[in-house]
Amino acid sequence: MSSNDVSQTHAARYWPWVLLRALPALVVAAVITFSLDHSARLGFLTFGPLALASGVVFTVGAVAALDRGVLRTMFLLQGVVSVLIGAVALFFPGAGVGFLLLLVGAWAALTGFAELYCGLRSRGRVDSAKDWLFGGALTVLLAIVALLIPSGFSQPFTGPDGVERALTSSIVLVGVVGAYGAILGIYLVIAGLSLKWADRSVAAPAAESGSHRA
Repeated sequence: MSSNDVSQTHAARYWPWVLLRALPALVVAAVITFSLDHSARLGFLTFGPLALASGVVFTVGAVAALDRGVLRTMFLLQGVVSVLIGAVALFFPGAGVGFLLLLVGAWAALTGFAELYCGLRSRGRVDSAKDWLFGGALTVLLAIVALLIPSGFSQPFTGPDGVERALTSSIVLVGVVGAYGAILGIYLVIAGLSLKWADRSVAAPAAESGSHRA
């Protein structure tokens, strides 16, 4: 099978899973954006479902759309890690901001570097390589931010209405998770539709060529 055939087959099988992965990211981004409460508890209750749903998509998508080999194994590992960490986040929503920072940082580091590896390994062979590189890099960036935020950070400030407020570590982290979900979700929607249209654009000329030969 040629590299073009491999790429076409991958696009036809994989694009629905890209769009499914975008869904929880966009939902979490919307919930955080329209919530006035950016406490650690909200962080657990949004990050938990994001990691859990992503893990299910990673796992089922790997089995359904990726051939046996290193790539499938890496995405299965990402799925298992995501499901476990997501479940922990949902089981302990009151564990505090320090634990939330650790969970987000660990999840983002493990899955981000794994996805980066998949992107680097498959460059030039499958269309999703560039999407895995972007998703992996963005997730690693989330890990860096989460692991650098001090758990006790609190910066008082006066709002435009003259009310005293404080920028805390939970506000920063929850906001970053929301931004991550928005950027990743929008990118994945574009990437998934691009894979779908690429598959159709390649399949149409092939069908026409076959009809002419007939």
